[in-house]
Amino acid sequence: MPHRPVRSLLILVAAALTGLPQPASAQQGQGDRPPAAVTVVTLQPRSVTLTTTLPGRVAASAMAEVRPQVAGIITEELFTEGAPVSAGDPLFQIDPASYDAAVAQADAAVAQAQAQLNAALKSAARVDELASRNVASDATKDDADAARASAEANLQAAQAQRDAAQIERDRTTIRARLSGEIGISQTSPGALVTASQADPLAVIRNIDPVNVDVTQSAAALLEFRRNTAGREEDYRDPTVVLTLADGSTFDQTGSLKAAEPSVDEQTGVVVLRMQFANPDKLLLPGMYVQVELPTRTIDDVFVVPQEAVTRDQRGTATVLVVGPDNVVASKTLNIVTDQGADWIVDDGLAAGDRVIVAGLQKTAAGATVTPQERGAAAEGTAPAAEGAAPATEAEASAAEGEAPAAD
Repeated sequence: MPHRPVRSLLILVAAALTGLPQPASAQQGQGDRPPAAVTVVTLQPRSVTLTTTLPGRVAASAMAEVRPQVAGIITEELFTEGAPVSAGDPLFQIDPASYDAAVAQADAAVAQAQAQLNAALKSAARVDELASRNVASDATKDDADAARASAEANLQAAQAQRDAAQIERDRTTIRARLSGEIGISQTSPGALVTASQADPLAVIRNIDPVNVDVTQSAAALLEFRRNTAGREEDYRDPTVVLTLADGSTFDQTGSLKAAEPSVDEQTGVVVLRMQFANPDKLLLPGMYVQVELPTRTIDDVFVVPQEAVTRDQRGTATVLVVGPDNVVASKTLNIVTDQGADWIVDDGLAAGDRVIVAGLQKTAAGATVTPQERGAAAEGTAPAAEGAAPATEAEASAAEGEAPAAD
């Protein structure tokens, strides 16, 4: 028992030498932490074009269904399915034998009418000569003139019938009436077809350019037209961005071509037609897409990254702003709409405000921070990592110093 005070004194000396916990008065100087580092974005007012995203379907800018105009048996298919064709290219051949016979018969009728006309002309010429000698009567001359006129009319009728027969003969070769991409054939050689049948033999579509039909609510269309009042060029030709089904953006921008001048009574929407160049034939009819259509332009607004905005229990949007003295303050925002990964704000901010976008969990209103611009923060990552090494070595030395104390 008499050795207890000496033993306690030795323990205190060992604690002082080995770095064991010290009294609170000795630790007060070590408890002061530096200001938290945060990442900020400096905002300036600017003009922003607001857009709306509308779903739609791709449609061919022109389409023609290939149908026969005469009846007969298909003898040959003259195109490659899925390939481009030009107007006038032969597509199908119908057996022309019966139409060749009709043309030959019409030629014979023309020859017969021509012979009758030649005879009538000679007869009229003789009567005219006799009449000049006062030998033929007026009635005879009138009959000769009538016979000549009738023969001329018969010849014209025969020629018209021959033209009709030739047209029918020409139609045995079914040709493309539109330049574009032809689809899959719906018939084959040996099939019997009829004039103007219900089922098409094939379909030709022009897909460069293409149309995209979208629907927009009547209320949104009214707002759009009010915002572009007096600026018709903004209404007729805004730049439209197209998003494909896989989420990628189409490399061609389009324009508003037309708007249906009526509202669907059941859905309350209006059909808008956009047009896009499609040189690579990437867009195909029936494809689902989304279009980003400009609606209006607003001035003096701020584009705030969404990660900087928080909401309180009432849903009010707020941001933390770093002042000139690096003291954090909270500001309430009025958000107009979203645009991608940003919020469009028209009230609550001032030019030059530094909004905190990273490190929000380390600070609060009234705290002092060390701000760093977002781009500069990315560049300064490497030096910060190097500066951490000495601290790690110090901790290692302290850990080594604790080993003797433990003994």
